[in-house]
Amino acid sequence: MAETLILPEPPHGRFAPTPTGPLHAGSLLAAVASYLDARHCGGRWSVRIEDIDPPRCPPGADTTILQQLETYGLHWDGEVSYQHDRGEAYTTALDALIEQGLAYPCSCSRKEWRQHAVYPGWCREGVRRPSAPKAWRLRTDRCRRPVSWHDRVYGHQTFHPELLGDVVIKRKDNLWAYQIAVVVDDAEQCITDVVRGADLLDNTPWQIQLQQALGLPTPRYLHLPLVMGDDGQKLSKQNLAQPLPHEPDQVRALLHRTLQALGQDPDPELAHATVDEQLAEALAHWTPSAIRPGAIPPGEVQA
Repeated sequence: MAETLILPEPPHGRFAPTPTGPLHAGSLLAAVASYLDARHCGGRWSVRIEDIDPPRCPPGADTTILQQLETYGLHWDGEVSYQHDRGEAYTTALDALIEQGLAYPCSCSRKEWRQHAVYPGWCREGVRRPSAPKAWRLRTDRCRRPVSWHDRVYGHQTFHPELLGDVVIKRKDNLWAYQIAVVVDDAEQCITDVVRGADLLDNTPWQIQLQQALGLPTPRYLHLPLVMGDDGQKLSKQNLAQPLPHEPDQVRALLHRTLQALGQDPDPELAHATVDEQLAEALAHWTPSAIRPGAIPPGEVQA
């Protein structure tokens, strides 16, 4: 197993949306937090468009997202990166895993193993149906386990990967899966700090296993509370979350509520200030320790 590299300094954060539609209040919370976390320390902040699943990414969605970020004063460093043209790098990573015996082809369908909580690893010692389409899975039983790390909001975390199963890293339709793409790209961009929603907390063990297997640095992680919708589910594009408003008064008010939801206690008088003024004040007083675990109720961020 390759030796893990040391993270570079200064800090480098990123916001990495999937362009399946416009940003909503939950996306804004993640974007603002990652922006403030990187900029407060004088670090860089990048934007990466995670478009490895083209059928789910309507044309122009990425442009809309970038325009929304600029509307809210969130300006990135350098060029925007796109995952759709990173296949060669992902192939190199998969080949390295195969060489180590840490990835295997799998012909099993979800329907076949639906009686199990996680995929039971039936193809680990050989493909069950060689003529069927095959995905590639990470062999978690041969990677480091259990996986432990310190989350900057949720504290010490320990996961046993055997309870999560062997995650898919390349799909049967030949598209790359999120886990390997995000690990390779974070390393390529020298990302030191990952700030994202708590719904991805249990993805972190797979990503740390991949980082360790590939000799890549493990960034610091900060998982954010989720903004909930009126239906009690995480606010998302899938449950028709409303796009971010773009009228100046609404933009200023929403940014102020977002800072409140992040526990930053912005001055009430700033609720009508420009986004640049609000962000400048928030940068000066950014306090990640003020973020509290748990869900953000409906209406606390949204209008």
